[in-house]
Amino acid sequence: MSGSSPSPQAPGASLGRLVEIMDRLLARDGCPWDREQTLESLRPFIIEETYEVIDALSRGDVPGHCEELGDLLMQIVFHAAIRRQEGAFDIDAVVKGISDKLVHRHPHVFGETKGVDTADQVLAQWDEIKAAEKAAKGEQRKRVLDGIPLGPALVRAQKVGSRCGKIGFDWPGWEGSFEKVQEEVGEVAEAIRSGDPKHIHDEIGDLLLAVVNVARKVGVDAENALVDATNKFQRRFEVVEDLLADRGKTPQQSSLEEMDSLWNDAKRSEAK
Repeated sequence: MSGSSPSPQAPGASLGRLVEIMDRLLARDGCPWDREQTLESLRPFIIEETYEVIDALSRGDVPGHCEELGDLLMQIVFHAAIRRQEGAFDIDAVVKGISDKLVHRHPHVFGETKGVDTADQVLAQWDEIKAAEKAAKGEQRKRVLDGIPLGPALVRAQKVGSRCGKIGFDWPGWEGSFEKVQEEVGEVAEAIRSGDPKHIHDEIGDLLLAVVNVARKVGVDAENALVDATNKFQRRFEVVEDLLADRGKTPQQSSLEEMDSLWNDAKRSEAK
């Protein structure tokens, strides 16, 4: 029919263009920098882009979130393109793999499973299906904490605590975990007074782990909480810098008392 508007593309239909662009960059007459990259050289970039996505989220930057997700997606397409050159797999195998996994691990949505109505039930079912998949591959989990990724450290600590909590090896309630924090604070102080660097290192690690367990008990993601707290600290400190600049001073030219007073001003201003 004349004058009718074209049908909108289905979500994801434009992924093919990104794959074509990456193939062009990696072609013999493509980009010299891209052609020199290896899976090893790209490792820092995929970590960096992941944290930039988190940063955009923490700042509530919606356009930035969109842009950073694109940068992260480019890294995934880049990795898949290199693997395709090796004859290992391509982006379609990546998409098929995660699609099949999601369908298989959500039988309450895509299958006939009934009685899975809460988030906790979904997670329990997910673990059961995942364990069955590993058993089918001859990868039966041998230990309770097998399979937890090594980092980031706060994420790993929270997953370790959660895994142990599911089998009953846990402090009772948030109160039990909070008492452990208070105990560890005292042990950190004792370690610092001892002057033993190794002892101090160990006790600060125990304190951090205890705090992560409290976060887990009250439903707070420890990694995101620290990201947000660090961003808040930076935001407030920049206000202190600006207020000092209005006085013709820098932080280096100011006393702790002056900066602390301006810090409180920044907090009050932010609260408004």
